[in-house]
Amino acid sequence: MFSESRGPWGGRGGGGPGGNGSGGGDDGGGDGPKNPWSQPPRKRPSGPTALDELLKRGRSQWGGGGSGNRPNLPEFGGRPIWFWAVIGIVVLWLFFTSFHLIGPQERGVLTRFGDYQGTFGPGPNLSFPYPIDRVQVIDVENIRTIDIGGTGADSENRVLTGDQNIVDLAYQVRWNIKEPQNYMFQISDPDTTIREVAESAMRAVIARVTLDEAIGSGRGEIEQRVQALMQELLDGYGAGVVVQGVAIEEADPPSAVEESFRRVSAAQQTAQTYLNNARAYAQQLTARAQGEAAAFTRVYEEYRLAPEVTRRRMYYETMERVLAETDITIVEAEGVTPYLPLPEIRRRAQRQATPVTEGGGEQ
Repeated sequence: MFSESRGPWGGRGGGGPGGNGSGGGDDGGGDGPKNPWSQPPRKRPSGPTALDELLKRGRSQWGGGGSGNRPNLPEFGGRPIWFWAVIGIVVLWLFFTSFHLIGPQERGVLTRFGDYQGTFGPGPNLSFPYPIDRVQVIDVENIRTIDIGGTGADSENRVLTGDQNIVDLAYQVRWNIKEPQNYMFQISDPDTTIREVAESAMRAVIARVTLDEAIGSGRGEIEQRVQALMQELLDGYGAGVVVQGVAIEEADPPSAVEESFRRVSAAQQTAQTYLNNARAYAQQLTARAQGEAAAFTRVYEEYRLAPEVTRRRMYYETMERVLAETDITIVEAEGVTPYLPLPEIRRRAQRQATPVTEGGGEQ
């Protein structure tokens, strides 16, 4: 501890630690240590400071002059330039939020403080500036698509048919917007709603057809029925959309039974081929029988008109067919039965009629 007569810088009136008698009073005199709290205030240097120099250069760059330390800004029409900048920003904001140019394939849905006010058609339209009015432009001609199902194992879309079979379907739904206001405000998530309606309609239609119709020639009818059912459901919801079409891209049995299904299909196709061949052969026999019956009817009509002539002609025609297939011809005469080798004579006549080349061969 320090005594009352001695501080950390020496005593007030007595001698210092060295024992000398010089005082260390408040004025800091004497030879003892100086009191830092009794230093005299420093004098401010004369002349301009760095801040004064900076303000001076700013005034010279912004036009000079001015009172105090505030620089003068450039003016236009008696007002500062920032005033006209603010006016320009406000005018641009009013123009871009109040004037709306709607394209031919677009519609603009107008809301005022979030409340629906109307729909703008194609062309220029005016409204109150934002945030009072807000116009959302929607393309009503764009055809949107939704793909459901696929070919991979993770994207199978299995549907139960009317004959208790399972088919894996992949199809696409095409649609566009008809009423923009209903599309925006009637349903919260239009894309999800349309997808779920498509799946529901497809399952309802497939449940009324067989497997052969689903994977065969019945696809066109199924697509039309699904489109009509989807449109009916969406109109009931007030969705404001139009279903342009449904296209079944793939209709196959599940992958687990695909090989067995192929064998069954091959057997069915073979059986159908046999049935088609049998029907064709039956039609040929029927046509031949009908032709023979018609010929017999014509001959009978001629026989009724001239029995003797018709009988002789029938005999000649029959003998011609029989003798054409034999090589021996016998001509019966009274008292003699000669043998005439007519086929051999015919062959000799043909060989004699055939020209012979100089080398000895037939030409």
